[in-house]
Amino acid sequence: MTLEVRAAVADDAEQIALLHTDSWRRFYRDAFSDSYLDGDVLSDRRTVWSTRLAAPSHAATIVAADGSGVTAFVHVILDEDARWGSLIDNLHVRHDQRRSGLGRVLVRRAAAAVAERAADRRMYLWVLEQNANAQRFYQAMGGACVEKTLVDPPGGVPDRLAGTPSKLRIAWADVAVPELRAE
Repeated sequence: MTLEVRAAVADDAEQIALLHTDSWRRFYRDAFSDSYLDGDVLSDRRTVWSTRLAAPSHAATIVAADGSGVTAFVHVILDEDARWGSLIDNLHVRHDQRRSGLGRVLVRRAAAAVAERAADRRMYLWVLEQNANAQRFYQAMGGACVEKTLVDPPGGVPDRLAGTPSKLRIAWADVAVPELRAE
């Protein structure tokens, strides 16, 4: 099948919400509570993505899609933080497409959106401390771990966390680093 990488449209909200929910359920155990993850996360994600894609504001959402639908997406909020720059708020790849290169393509597309549309060229994201594979991936993409703090509870509800998980800020001082340039 042919893979298309493009800007997300409002009609992609449902597939993005499904992918986001599946990713959280697979990889956020031990950070988010089982009762939250096993509950109606999908309704929450539908609301988030329908709202974001209906009025994109100063953000970019990019999807990779094939004949079966959305296989991966990245969402970057441009100029989100005065010190750190633009925030990669979400990057998720369908489970059967992991290690296919889609993550690399989408991080590069996010960096390109920052270079083209943001006020400055800095970019960052948060990754769960327990997610060592993602940390290695972002470091291979030129990111540096610059901070550790506690995870914010989803929707601000403390009971949605499992214990006191930590997250790491991975930052790029300039999206022009070679690792972020499109191939």
